[in-house]
Amino acid sequence: MAKVERNSTYATGRRKHAVARVWLMPGSGKVTINQRTIDNYFGRATSKMVLRQPLELTGQTANYDVYANVQGGGLSGQADAIKLGITRALMKINAAHRPPLKSAGYVTRDPRVKERKKYGQRGARARFQFSKR
Repeated sequence: MAKVERNSTYATGRRKHAVARVWLMPGSGKVTINQRTIDNYFGRATSKMVLRQPLELTGQTANYDVYANVQGGGLSGQADAIKLGITRALMKINAAHRPPLKSAGYVTRDPRVKERKKYGQRGARARFQFSKR
């Protein structure tokens, strides 16, 4: 793990099976995920955009460096987990950030997870084909 400064703010974000530990430090806007740059970690532009949304909404993009340690789930879930972590860290730094973040829907954790497979069936909702005869 990279050296995390003492004046950093820590928060945790979760989505599906992804868990992100996020540190916000005063800086120039550099984003590091699992010791890799954001461009190196996320191939999709939408994942990069999702991750930066809370910083852009509050106008803090160039004021903070983001260091995230994320594990579990897929890249989309990881991006959303980091987004929630950044949102929570921003609210810890300044409580005035909460109203715009709340109205944009970034404060609430997305509770949707994969539905479990049921016994005697092909999947969570898919059924075996019915044959009358």
